[in-house]
Amino acid sequence: MITVRAGSTLTLRCYGEGVSTRSAGVESLSLISLAETSANFVAELAPIPVLSLDGPGVRRLGVLELVSDAGVTWVEAELRAGLLTVRGAPPTGIVQRRAAARHTGGYTATGTAQIDGGLVAMAAEIEDISTDGVLLRVTDRPRLPEGISRTLLHVAMPWGLLTAAVTTVDQRADQLRGTFEWIDPAGAAALHEFCAAR
Repeated sequence: MITVRAGSTLTLRCYGEGVSTRSAGVESLSLISLAETSANFVAELAPIPVLSLDGPGVRRLGVLELVSDAGVTWVEAELRAGLLTVRGAPPTGIVQRRAAARHTGGYTATGTAQIDGGLVAMAAEIEDISTDGVLLRVTDRPRLPEGISRTLLHVAMPWGLLTAAVTTVDQRADQLRGTFEWIDPAGAAALHEFCAAR
C-alpha cells in the first residue's frame, strides 16, 4: 500500500527553457499535499491535491519525488489546477524507508566519490538527512560522475563537522541518495539527537 500523507512535501522538477534555478532549465517546485491519498501501487494513486501558487490554467510536467509511508521514488507527473497526477509507472522502486528520524537539509558538504576509475572530489548541498542516510545535490558541476559506489562526506552541521561514508542507493544527474555505511561515533550521536528533536 502506498500512502501519501497530508502535509507531506513533494518535489516536482519541471524541465523547460528560460527557467532560472540552480540547474539551468530545471525548476524545482516544493508542493504540500493537502489530503491523504492511498493506493496499492504508485501508478494507481488518485490525483493528489496540493498547495500551489500556479493559476488555474497553468500546466506543468516533470519528475516528481514522491514521498510516501513506503519510502520515496521518482515518477513522471503533471500539476494542473492544484492537482498532482502521476503519469505512468515509476522508473525505480521505493529506494529508502522513511521510518528513520529525519531533517530537511541546506547543509554544505565536501566529499570524495568512489567510482570505477578511481576517486573524484566534489562539493554538494545536503537536501535531506536522516539517521539512516542522505539526499545530496552536487554544486560544483552540472552532474555527478556516473557509477558512484560510495562517498566519503564531510558535512557542516549545526553542531560541527559530520564525517560519514555513504553507500549509493540511487543516483540521477546532480542528485545522489545513499545510506550511511559508517559515521564517526560522536557525529552519529549528535545526528540522532538532532533529527529526533525536529
